[in-house]
Amino acid sequence: MRKGFTMIELIFVIVIIGILAAVAIPKLAATRDDAKVAKELTNLSTCIGDIGATYTASGATPIVDGSDGTPASCKSVIDGGCWTLSATSDGNLTVEDAAKDSASCKKAVAKSTSKGMLTTHSFGASGVTE
Repeated sequence: MRKGFTMIELIFVIVIIGILAAVAIPKLAATRDDAKVAKELTNLSTCIGDIGATYTASGATPIVDGSDGTPASCKSVIDGGCWTLSATSDGNLTVEDAAKDSASCKKAVAKSTSKGMLTTHSFGASGVTE
């Protein structure tokens, strides 16, 4: 008598592995999408804070067009493509929906709207005077 697995036992193992994979893969994809949304919201929040801190410290609004003078946190927001940013010299930062069609951007924009982040943030009259 030889020792080993029968063909039916091997088929059952393959079927069970397939069922587990069919359940696990969608859960992992949903978790990845939630992580993208959280990353985008964190980048936007950090960008808004950086702009406010820079304006408060120096009285000048940094550039937010993605060029070399743009803070790193704001470059991440611009690269993500979910929002458009525009800043004025008087300390206003306007955050608008970039109308990107990706599912993660739509979720991030909806959450940023509910948190009051999708608006004009005014840092004017908060500059430090000597």
